[in-house]
Amino acid sequence: MTKLRDNKLFSILFSILLALSVGMLAGCEEQGPAEEAGENIDEAMEEAGDKMEEAADEVEDEVDNGDG
Repeated sequence: MTKLRDNKLFSILFSILLALSVGMLAGCEEQGPAEEAGENIDEAMEEAGDKMEEAADEVEDEVDNGDG
């Protein structure tokens, strides 16, 4: 009876470990085209925001210096 219980416990633990392993591997899949496009859009927006901040800083510097 003890061996049967130990085998059931082993089977349950092994099944849980297997399910977790498969779940972790599924999370590591390569990105699909929509995810890549989204990241590209995010990067483009961030770069545009940085350029706008730089331009605003330049205008502010010119105004402060009386060059504008």
